[in-house]
This record gives sequence, structure tokens and C-alpha cells, in this order.
Amino acid sequence: MIVTHKWLREFVDFDLSAAELSHRLTMAGLEVDSMEEIGAGFDSVVVARLDSVELHPQANRLTICQVCTDTEVVQVVCGAANHKSGDLVALAQVGSVLPGDFKIKKSKIRGMESRGMLCSEKELGLAEESEGILILPAGLNLGTPIFEALDLKDVRYEIGLTPNRADCLSVLGVAREVAAFTGESLQTPQVPAFTSASDGIEDLTSVSIETTDGCPRYMARLIRGVEVAPSPDWLVHRLEAVGMRSINNIVDVTNYVLMELGHPLHAFDFNRLAGKKIIVKRASDGFNFTTLDGQVHELCSEDVVVCDADQPVALAGVMGGENSEVQDDTVDILLESAYFDPRSIRRTSKKTGIHSEASHRFERGADMDMVPLALDRAADLIRQITGATVLEKAIDTYPRVVEKREITITRTRTNALLGLYLSLADIDRLLNSIGLHTRPSVASTDALCVTVPLARHDLEREVDLIEEVARLNGYDNVPVTMPVSRVVPPIDTRSIDFVTNLRDVVVSQGMREIINYSFESSKVYDNLLLSPEDRRRNQVALLNPLNEEQSVMRTSLVPAMLETLGRNLAYKSSDLGLFELRPVFMPQDGAQGEERKHLCVALTGKRERLGWAHSAADVDFYDLKGLLEVLFEQFGVEKPTFNPDAPEAYLHPGKSCSIFAGTCAQDKVGVIGELHPQVLDNYSIDQPVYIAELDVMALFHCSAESKRFEPISRFPDSYRDSAFLVAEDVSAQQMLEVIDKVKVKYLEDVILFDIYAGKGIPEGMKSLALRMRYRSADKTLADEEVNAMHAKIVKALHKNLGAEIR
Repeated sequence: MIVTHKWLREFVDFDLSAAELSHRLTMAGLEVDSMEEIGAGFDSVVVARLDSVELHPQANRLTICQVCTDTEVVQVVCGAANHKSGDLVALAQVGSVLPGDFKIKKSKIRGMESRGMLCSEKELGLAEESEGILILPAGLNLGTPIFEALDLKDVRYEIGLTPNRADCLSVLGVAREVAAFTGESLQTPQVPAFTSASDGIEDLTSVSIETTDGCPRYMARLIRGVEVAPSPDWLVHRLEAVGMRSINNIVDVTNYVLMELGHPLHAFDFNRLAGKKIIVKRASDGFNFTTLDGQVHELCSEDVVVCDADQPVALAGVMGGENSEVQDDTVDILLESAYFDPRSIRRTSKKTGIHSEASHRFERGADMDMVPLALDRAADLIRQITGATVLEKAIDTYPRVVEKREITITRTRTNALLGLYLSLADIDRLLNSIGLHTRPSVASTDALCVTVPLARHDLEREVDLIEEVARLNGYDNVPVTMPVSRVVPPIDTRSIDFVTNLRDVVVSQGMREIINYSFESSKVYDNLLLSPEDRRRNQVALLNPLNEEQSVMRTSLVPAMLETLGRNLAYKSSDLGLFELRPVFMPQDGAQGEERKHLCVALTGKRERLGWAHSAADVDFYDLKGLLEVLFEQFGVEKPTFNPDAPEAYLHPGKSCSIFAGTCAQDKVGVIGELHPQVLDNYSIDQPVYIAELDVMALFHCSAESKRFEPISRFPDSYRDSAFLVAEDVSAQQMLEVIDKVKVKYLEDVILFDIYAGKGIPEGMKSLALRMRYRSADKTLADEEVNAMHAKIVKALHKNLGAEIR
């Protein structure tokens, strides 16, 4: 919101300097983002008189002017054609700096000396466009700085308002705040009564509202005999001072009142309205409407429109239509002042992409009680400027009068929240200073009943009023005290530390972290081939989604991971190792869902990055499995096992496993595998992808709380390599489980180093080669001891799995 110092002083007679006012506004909650002195730096541009004007001897389109500044006469070469001897002009003297960092220097133009420049309004920043130089009114004192002579020196404040303070989207609203903190009275515009001998407005037009929820109130005045013309200078300069461009006298008045009182208005060419009537209703689906800016918008039944007898003539509260705009030949206008529902305006503005000064105010909540004052104020200004006739009565269609909200505020709670010692009279005075009407509460002598103006949509509860008291009393008057607190037992951060350390370990394995939205489409699991009964399809829906693609909370990290892989692969980044450690939101009966941390890891492409000695091998299942085994070992996960049971529809049925852990290896902590070819096609991925998703909290509960240090043995190890012939359906994991149960005292580790099936191996069998390492912490093991322990393991494998030594 932009206001000026002089405009504010028309409402409040204060004597604060510009800097003081800026500070006081900011401390009152209306933060001043910037402050600009209009006319500052232009003191060297002065009022001057043209003593003579002659043609340039070397150029037909230039003139040589002798310019008097009262103290001297200087020669200036000018290229304009709208001046003559005796005119008063704006002379930028040598050394002046005009907008755009344009410096005025002494120069020669076509051989003739020029000591300055005669300025146009555009060159002084007073207008966006101008023809010729600025000709000043007679009677100004020569040598006076131009902005001072025209009384245009002012200070412009740009205030950064929060969305809840729609009541300050006007000069009047800001002035009310100034009156409150200065203690001065607020002067509101006074509008005289209208009298006319012409027909009553009821005989000439009518207003009907078919959607009272979209338009609770609509007022109109008929003004006859207007003459559309450029606006007077005072109006042009006032609008330009607050950043608005002059259009014509009618439109400028509506913009002036918009900035002054904060209520949007619209002027229709009355003779272009079919049936000479106004109907406010919802639009028809698919109707194409052309707004004042020449853009065509397709409307829907949610849009509120202002219509004549045949068609829409304005997009209510947003922008008028081309078919009813005021033109140069307009004689009669119907002036609209209405209140439109903020939600309807917000939807229409967002859908059409139109953000106007009107929609900016309506969608934040205008003042219902300002409707008649704004209408009469604009009608009076049009009458003064154009000499038109304003019909005596106005149409006011107000089907259901909106009642003002009443809130009770107590002295005790106010002081308790603010730490102050205000009396009830102090609270009454502060609230009355901003236009809130108070009366003693019948229920308590410690309370006030406050009637809230319709402009203050932000005041809904007692605490809102208490905030106003704090603001008006001054935040710097709130005493500084030490906070009172209680000792809180420390929070168990083990799970938080686990997640942090887990992220660090995955990164140390060369993986790159990605972060995706927690929202997704309800249709993503179709691409993963999940059955309709799958629990993850029962997603938590958002109440107000941004779009259909982000309408539900995700129950798995896999879809977003695959979309990220697909985008990167499309950009020819084919060697990827990515992970995401983020929450998913699992459905629960009768609840909004359970938030659980998941880890999703994906590998694709080459095993090693491109380099002079890199390997050309692609990653495979065992690269990802090895990465997970590093995690399990790092965090002491108990007995992690990989069960090849085709756990997920989106994984290749012959190349995927469920992951179990825990004391009995019965807690499922995740899945791992190669993506199903159909899923690859669904995401436009043309190379194998290996992916794992782990439940982080399940993993945490299976991990060791701490690691126990075991000293390194100083004695040598002994190992035995044995190849076992087993049935094809026997896995290496089964063999490791059998060895683990044997409980050999000095067995240090077991490593699978070869799998073979083919020539020399009976059909239906395979060879698994294991290296078993033995070591004691307090002696060197003899061969007999090692052989005995090894034989015990071989016997157990034969007994449990039928394994034979090759």
C-alpha cells in the first residue's frame, strides 16, 4: 500500500516528520518498506520565463530561447514546438541530474551554446508520457524550485501490509492508525446531499441479486450529462504520487476513491447496458468474456458476474468488460459500489490470472459499511469535475443485513497475557482510538463488550483484541522480564541420532540424496502394478490440494524415486546412485495416518564412474545388497536375512527379496530387488534399476544400542576352503544359518566366494564354496583343533542340508 505524507495530513492534523512517521507506523504494525521524497534532488530545476524564442539558424526544428531565472538570463536550445515568448517553463540548470541519471551539461547544439534544458513532465517524472515541454501556470515566482512552486514536494511511503490488515488498504485506513498513535482526531470526507429535478433512479434502472452468497450488497447511482475528458492536474498528480496512471476523469475518480477509502468502484456506460438494468449472478459454464484489457476468459459457474439484460458486463470484483466501458462519447454512467464474497473473488482472480487493485481488496475482505460512502464520494467528485447531474437517490440492494461481531475483553486476561497493568479505562481508550465501539459488560465489571466494525475481518476472538491493545499501547512499552520455565526431562534422541547417522553412512557409500514432495497422485500405484486391495492405495487425502498430481500423502518413496530417475535418465545422466530418507504416511483405521520414516535406495548404470581406469561393468543386485549389508553391519542389525519370496509386484519375481532382521530374523524391515520390466516401461526407463525400501524405525528396533569393543587378536588365523555340493534350492543363507547354530568357539567369519553349476555337477545340484576363518584371542590354534572344528561344521551341513564335500 502506497500513501503520501500530504494525503495523510488531509485526514489527520499531525506534526511528525517523515522519518518519525515512518518509525511510528512500523512500530504500530504497519511496516514501512521504503520511503521516498518526491521532488528531492530537483531543487536545481527552477521556474523560468522565456524572454525570447527564435528559430535556430542551422536547424528548422530547433529554437534558441533566452531564459530568465530572475537572477540571470541563459541561452537554451530547445527541440519542442509548444512554447512561445512569455511562457513560464521548468529549466534544468547546468549540473542538474534528472531521472535515469541524466546529467545536464553546458554544450553546443548545431553550433549554438545551450546552458540547460527545458523539461517536459515525463523528464521530471511527473507523467509517463508528455507532448512538448511543461508550460507552467502564470503567477509563479521565478527561480523557485519547480516541485516547490507546484506544491508537489511530498514523501511517499510504501507499507508492507500483512494479508489480515485489509482495513489499511487505503489512505483513510492508514490515517486511522496515525490518529490512534498521535491522539489527533480523524477527519473523514463529507459528502453533501444530492438534489436533482430529473426522474427518479427507480424509473430508469434496477438492480437484482441472484447470488446473495457471492454478492451480499450492491449499490448504484445514475449520473447524467458527464463529459469524459482528461483529469485536472491535482487529480493526475495525486494518482501518480501513489503509483497509478491517469486514464480519464471518470476512471481516475474511481481509482482516487479506491485509494482514498479502500473500496473498489466501477463505472458503466449506462447507454450501453441492455435493458438498462443490472443483474448479479453466477456465470454460465463455458461463456467467453472479454475484459477491459482485451483478454478473453472462459468463465464457469463459480464466477460471479455483473450482467445487463443480455450478457455479462463485468467480472464482479475483478475487472470490467469491454462491452460496457466508459468511452470518449459516454454521456450517462451507472456507478457501482458493491461488496463481493472474498472466496469467490479469490477463485476467479486465480483462475483468470487477473490481479487488479479491486480483486486485491475484495479477496482480503472489503468493508460492507464503506459501500454507500465510497459511492457518494465518487459521485460528488464526478459532479465537481464534470458538472454532471447526480440523481438524488441511489439503489441499495441489501437482502440480508450483516450483523457486526461482538467480543468481550477482560482486563485480567489482557494484563496476564501482556505482562502490563492497564486499567479498564486504558483498554477502552485504546480500542476506541481505532474505531472499535465499546460498552461496559453486563456480566462483569472487569470486562468490556466490543463491537467490531465490518472492516476488521481479522478481529474474531478476545486474544485478537488483546493484540490490538498491545500494538496501540506500544510494543516497546511491554516490560522486559526473565522467562519463567520448568525443568523438562531430556528427550530420548536415540531414534533421531539413528536417522542422522543412517544418512551419513549412505552418503559415505557414494550415494546422493534427493528430496521429493510428500504429496503425490492417487494414481501412481497403477504404475507400480499394485493390486487394488494393497494397503498403500488407501492414502490420506489433502483437504485443499494444489492440484490433482499432489492430492494425497504418499505411502511409499518408490514412485517419486522412479520419477526422479526417469527425469535424470532423460537428460542422459545414466549412472546414478540415489537415496531418499523421508517420511511416508501409512493409513490407519479411524485416524489420519501414521507417519513413518523410510529409506529408499536406487542404483542404475555403470558400477564405476567414467575415468581412465574405470570398469565397464554395470551395477547388479549384489551391489545394492552389499550396500545394505554395510548399513546393517554399521548399526549392529541383528541377523539380517534376505528371503527370495518375490515380495512386491513392482519387483522382478526372480530377482527380489524380503529383508528380515531381529533376534529370530522374523521382523520384516524392507524389500530389495530389480524393477519389473513393465514398471520400467511405465516410467520410460530403458535400463535395469535396482531398488530397496526400508522401514527405518523397524531397522532401528533391530539395531544394537551400542557396540562392544573386542581387542584384535595378536595370534595368526587359520582358514579352510571347502566346496559343498547341495541341491539347487538350497541357498547360501541357509548354509550360513546352519553354521551359526553350530556355535564353534573360534570361528571368526565365513565368506561365500564361489557358486558353480554346470559341467561336472550333477543335474539339480550346485556347488557353493565357503572360506571359514578360525582364530583364538589367547593362543595359536593347532591344525588338529582347526580340523576338529571344521569337521563339526561339515557334519552339521550334511545333516541339515545334505551338503557333501566335493
